[in-house]
Order: sequence, then C-alpha cells, then structure tokens
Amino acid sequence: MFFPTDSTLHRDHHWTVPINNHMTITYSKMVSFVLVTFVVCGLFAPSALTSPTPLVIWHGMGDSCCNPLSMGSIKSMVEEQVKGIYVRSLEIGSNIIEDTENGFLMNVNKQVTMACDKLAKDTKLASGYNAIGFSQGGQFLRAVAQRCPNPPMLNLISVGGQHQGVYGFPHCPGDNSTLCDYVRKLLNLGAYNSFVQSFLVQAEYWHDPLNEEEYKKASVFLADINQENVVNQTYKTNLMKLKKFVMVQFTEDTMVEPRESEWFGFYKPGSGTEMLDLRNTTLYTEDRLGLKEMDSQGKLVFLTSDTDHLQFSKEWFTKNLIPYIKE
Repeated sequence: MFFPTDSTLHRDHHWTVPINNHMTITYSKMVSFVLVTFVVCGLFAPSALTSPTPLVIWHGMGDSCCNPLSMGSIKSMVEEQVKGIYVRSLEIGSNIIEDTENGFLMNVNKQVTMACDKLAKDTKLASGYNAIGFSQGGQFLRAVAQRCPNPPMLNLISVGGQHQGVYGFPHCPGDNSTLCDYVRKLLNLGAYNSFVQSFLVQAEYWHDPLNEEEYKKASVFLADINQENVVNQTYKTNLMKLKKFVMVQFTEDTMVEPRESEWFGFYKPGSGTEMLDLRNTTLYTEDRLGLKEMDSQGKLVFLTSDTDHLQFSKEWFTKNLIPYIKE
C-alpha cells in the first residue's frame, strides 16, 4: 500500500498511486472517481442532504394542539410516515386549557395574528412549510396564507374546513357541554351582533344565506378573507402562491351545515336549500380570491372521505394526505 507523504501532498495535490506494474492513478482522478461513486450510490443524493418540508397543524373547535387522542396522534403519525420531519402544532394560548377555550372565545383575527407571529419566529420554518388545518383550523390557516406570506406556506390541506362558513350548529365537539350551550345561546342572541362578533369564534364564520347583506356588513372574519365587500389584491396574490390547496369534504358530515362549504360550496343567496358548488359562486366566477386561476393551473385538489366529520382511518390519511405533506 502506498501512502503519500505530507511533502507530496503540499507540493501539487496531484500525487499518484501505483495500481500495478503498468498503471497508476492520479490523486485528483481518484477523488473524482470516489465522489462519482458516492453520488451514484445515493450517498450524496439531494434527498440525503435536505430535510423534509416542515408541517404546521391547526386543530379544530373543542380540541387542542396536543391532545394525544387527536392532534398528538396526527403529529406522531406524520413523524412516523415522514422521517425527520419537523411538526409544529399551533397552541393558541399559554397552555392546553386556554388553547381549547380560545377555539370558542377568542376573536379569530387575533388568533390569526398570534399564529402568524409564532410562525415568523420559528426559524425552522424560514424556508417554507406545509400546513394542515382540521375543521375551523382549515379556514384559519387559509387566513394565515392570505395575510402572512412570510415564512411562505407551500401546500395547504384543509380537512373539513368551512370556507364558505356555516349556517347551522347541529353538533358541538369536545367534552365541554357548558361551553357548547353557551355558544348556542350567543348564536341565538344574534350571530351578527357586534358584541358577539367581537369574541365568539363560530359567529365569525356564520354565513346566513337569507340575509347576505347583514353577513357582508357585520362578519368580522369570513366576509373579509372571502373578499365579500372589497378585493384585497394582497390576499389574492398571497393565496395564489400556494403550490397546492387541498380540500377534504366529509360526505356523511353531520356537524358542518352545509358540508359543501368544505369545498367552497354554499347555499344560493336568498335560499336555505338550493346549493351552489364553487364554480358557480360569485367568488369563483369573478375570481375574487384567485381560485378560478388556481383551478386552471391544477392547484386545487378536491378529496372526499365517505365518513362523518373528521372521521378517517390511518390508511386513508396516509394514502390521500401524506403525499402533499411530503412535497
């Protein structure tokens, strides 16, 4: 075996190694050969040098960031399926109790601002992230995409989000029946009452098709992000930066009324029964949010789960959603 001396290395970095009596190979050629071999073998492949795109999660009503039976389970499942991924499950508040309560009783615009601040300060998200929102977390993350482009959201996955709002409150999730009863009483008092709109989350995406003008005038959250009164070009531009906008509708949903809202469908103005799908809404035909152009570019993805609200299996999640989390 031949070992180059220090003086040989320092002289010209081009020492030779005898292979046999008739062949030698230069140091530079040997290094090139080794590097090419490593690349071919996948040792220096790009996938080995980069980490997976981080994932941000926003939970739904009655839930919290870290419930081991819900968002905690989702986080673990993603980490199992996508090795090395960084997952940030948003906590709106200083603890799990506050996080759960704020899903009912904190102004949504304040929640979105808080979320944007948390994401901006998380250095692990600086190069971009994918996002997945469950139930109301879906429309909240869309607001983040529209209002807070830095760090950049790449793919947005909305799982049962109510993007055209709700017109009914048939079931209230979670174990806090007192909170649920309180929400119902406030909605009965008047969803568009300024006091109710100032803090009640569900009122802020309440959409009364029989009273469209009051909805547009009084809604402090949904009417804004859906460009009902004026077109905010920044919102439109920012949303169109998404690579994919994935929307999951639960075809047997008994919680969201109407379930078509999960795909941006809703009741025809003036009717509580006749339905319009996304492509027949003013939001789409006038392209007030950029959805029509995104649709033409293949950026909108419509998925279904033939189950009730947020009821899906690990197999369904892995098959349908993990591919967009891995992108």
